[in-house]
Amino acid sequence: MTADELARSYFSRARKRLAALRVLMQEEAFPDVVREAQELVELALKGMLRWVGIDPPKWHDVGSILKEHRALFPPGLQAEIDALAEISLRLRKEREIAFYGDLDMIPEAMYGRDAAQRAFADAERVLAALAYFPEA
Repeated sequence: MTADELARSYFSRARKRLAALRVLMQEEAFPDVVREAQELVELALKGMLRWVGIDPPKWHDVGSILKEHRALFPPGLQAEIDALAEISLRLRKEREIAFYGDLDMIPEAMYGRDAAQRAFADAERVLAALAYFPEA
């Protein structure tokens, strides 16, 4: 398998997660929308890194790696890197708490429709950036 094939796999899996987000929104499973949006974003951004020849790290937020290698990305996407990195960081911060919660943080009490809609919109914005990889 080549890096491009693996990147395409990441892109495909990220795109398929959007359908899952729609179902979770309909079910009003708002914490799960946040968690799944993070995974979608992580897959898409790591696919982008692989596409430009960077082996992504095994951690969840790769925004700093995107910024570090901005020049490798298509020119139109370079202007979006800061926004994509901000989305990655924000959703990374929410990842575990949205999934597991804690004794004093019940996910359903912390994440409502507004948080889910923002995570959904963030996921769509990251997916839209995949248009800069037309062969993918």
